[in-house]
Amino acid sequence: MKQSIFGRIAQLAKANINALIDSAEDPQKMMDQMVRDYTDNITEAEQAIAQTIGNLRMLEDDYREDQQAAQEWGTKALAASTKADEFRASNDAANAAKFDNLAKVAIQRQMQAESEMKAAEPTITSQREIVAKLKDGLNQMKEKRTELVGKRDQLVARAKSAAAQNQVNEAIKSVNIMDPTSELSRFEEKVRREEARVRGAAELASSSIDSQFEQLEDLGEQTEIEARLAALKSKQSSPSLEGGLTFDN
Repeated sequence: MKQSIFGRIAQLAKANINALIDSAEDPQKMMDQMVRDYTDNITEAEQAIAQTIGNLRMLEDDYREDQQAAQEWGTKALAASTKADEFRASNDAANAAKFDNLAKVAIQRQMQAESEMKAAEPTITSQREIVAKLKDGLNQMKEKRTELVGKRDQLVARAKSAAAQNQVNEAIKSVNIMDPTSELSRFEEKVRREEARVRGAAELASSSIDSQFEQLEDLGEQTEIEARLAALKSKQSSPSLEGGLTFDN
């Protein structure tokens, strides 16, 4: 199981991340998925390492029990041997033999415990080395995950910044294409044309009024001429008036 976990981690580490990101429809989602996969792998690795550590602790517990048992059986063997010597000194051969036999049993149990300790030592040493390597590997995985998350966050921030900059650039391009000042210029030109038309109409109206007044002046002159002509004709038709005025004495 440990090989499977670390195999997937190694495969992920060796993958061409740039190519994967380039081919992804949504790079941010892909990077998020990578972080989740890496986190899941770390969790599996932690569980596997925890089991390995648990097995090592069981071996160490058994070793300590055998060590304690060896010490206790050694103490019992010494006590039985001492007791046998005491009985032997008092010429009690039967009890001396009995306690010597107990001492031998204790020594045999002591040797058995020491044998189990000796057999377990290489396994414990090996397991300790494996656990140390696994812990180092797990720490490296966690550091890589932190690095991956940091790079993910940086890339996402850069992507968002690039998208925002692109929007600004597109807006600037739109402003350049649809220059509002050009619209104002066209409106100003339209206003100028309207003003010119109004001036032209006013000038035309003014010239029309002047011509009407000129016509009135011509009509007045003609009327005066007609009036004077009528007066002249009237004088001609009144002879008494031609001799002038006469006064009586």
